[in-house]
Amino acid sequence: MKKHLRIIASAFIAITVLLPGAVSAETSLFSKDFSTKEYSFQAIDESLISSSKLFVYDSGLTFNYPDAVRGVYVTGHSAGGERFNDLLNLMDTTDLNAMVIDIKDDFGNLTYVPKEDSPLTKYDIGKPYIKDPETMLKKMEEKEIYPIARVVIFKDTELAESKPEWSFVEGSSVWKNGRGEAFVNPFMKEVWDYNVEIAIEAAKMGFKEIQFDYVRFPEGFEKRENTLKYSMGEYETSELDLVQRRVSAVTDFVAYAKEKLKPYGAQLSVDIFGYSATLPEAPGIGQNFNKISENVDVISSMIYPSHWTSYFGIAKPDLEPYRLVQEYAKVENAKLAELENPPVSRPWLQDFTASYLGAGNYQQYGKDEVEAQIKALSEAGIKEYLLWNAGNKYSKGVNYTP
Repeated sequence: MKKHLRIIASAFIAITVLLPGAVSAETSLFSKDFSTKEYSFQAIDESLISSSKLFVYDSGLTFNYPDAVRGVYVTGHSAGGERFNDLLNLMDTTDLNAMVIDIKDDFGNLTYVPKEDSPLTKYDIGKPYIKDPETMLKKMEEKEIYPIARVVIFKDTELAESKPEWSFVEGSSVWKNGRGEAFVNPFMKEVWDYNVEIAIEAAKMGFKEIQFDYVRFPEGFEKRENTLKYSMGEYETSELDLVQRRVSAVTDFVAYAKEKLKPYGAQLSVDIFGYSATLPEAPGIGQNFNKISENVDVISSMIYPSHWTSYFGIAKPDLEPYRLVQEYAKVENAKLAELENPPVSRPWLQDFTASYLGAGNYQQYGKDEVEAQIKALSEAGIKEYLLWNAGNKYSKGVNYTP
């Protein structure tokens, strides 16, 4: 892969080398002890560049931040298949302007096969869903579609099974939740570096933003924190209680990743449970809305109406998408107002039908329901959003800027 370096400051680095040898005729005017210095240039170690504030990595692609990000979720299968053309057409014919594309999926696999010279080849987790990421990104550049790479972090069955010592063990095997999913351990710095390495490659490919999902401990972890076997790493000697250790691990990871991504010109966003904004912190999973928000460029709360109970006094939230989003936005705006430098708010909205809720508790989601959510956000001063549909089939005829 060609590497390009953009010099931010108008500086120029030269390596000087003292070379012994014959003295030219011009130096005869000087003392016989005078020796010349000749100047040449040497390749600069990329690791030095990545730690320098003077340089930002240049992928060769140019993407401008939109007036406001209005995006959709795209799986690796969709990005690498026929549906990608349908999604490009959706962008062309509406006010949508961004795609959140799976780069590391919910199972822990890369959705593309890294090139032979990539440091990620050693993990053998690449799947050929996206056959040609470079061509895909060039097409997005051509159409001015803002590219966001989704990287699933601590839900990672692939890594957990290959490195049980980086996971949570129950008896003699890796613990899995009721859906058969395994998690890796947020206390482990090795897990941090593994995921940061993947995020950096996505940034070098040309993605302008890296979105972390599942930045948390497993749901209900507080009920099994004393029965599972796992390391607390450097947090073992912490004076904090178990809840605050989890909060610290999750928050510290986010701060660490953001710093590591800076030399590559990529912003960092994090998905977070909507209810985390309504609590001081979610004690089991280690998510503290304000602490995470302080360390990201964008915060994306998942506020699908179908995922709430009667939290805001709304008995059946799926039936009242406008009111649900309206009530949530009040809480989030108040939370972000507490911060000195709040991130951009870009919530995830629902564009799917939650029939699993049972008759009388859900409704068919389409144009009206999607617009109701967008309208509620807009009235609260929140102009950015993302739409979630696991199958990437989005409602037709929606006015995305009502």
